[in-house]
Amino acid sequence: MTRSKVVDSLTGETKESSSRTSSGMSLTRGQDTIIRTIEKRIADYTSIPIENGEGLQVLHYAIGQKFEPHFDYTNVSFVTKNGGPRMATLLMYLSDVEKGGETVFPNATAKGKLSNQCLKLKSGISVKPKMGDALLFWSMKPDGSRDPTSLHGGSPVIKGDKWSATKWMHVNKYN
Repeated sequence: MTRSKVVDSLTGETKESSSRTSSGMSLTRGQDTIIRTIEKRIADYTSIPIENGEGLQVLHYAIGQKFEPHFDYTNVSFVTKNGGPRMATLLMYLSDVEKGGETVFPNATAKGKLSNQCLKLKSGISVKPKMGDALLFWSMKPDGSRDPTSLHGGSPVIKGDKWSATKWMHVNKYN
């Protein structure tokens, strides 16, 4: 596991940033039977072909670590040359977190009945990590534009550790 990075919006290069303080590692798409099984289930659930997804990214957040609110969607040409914009994200919680570590959507509005893992905030919603749960959200609208309600971040872990796996899915085949 190495320090997580972000994509520089000007150069397209990855770099460390104080906005994302977790550590992580990428798993190669289809690298073994377990990964292929997980990817098949994700494709079946989302109706997005396996080949449109990036490899799974396993993330670890220790106490105090976080990811400031950001968009997974991008329409910057050097990023979208491979697969087009990210259209959806599936976040899988691999551990419970004693306190903190929620996934927050500051621009989202809660609709319908909220589960006990989702809290309505003054502005937006917050999802508490629970091992075995998965959170799917769409980064773009049907017209291809960025969905402003997909702005999201990871609150700092206050007590315990947060482990998750992320699957980013693009509009087209991702190499």
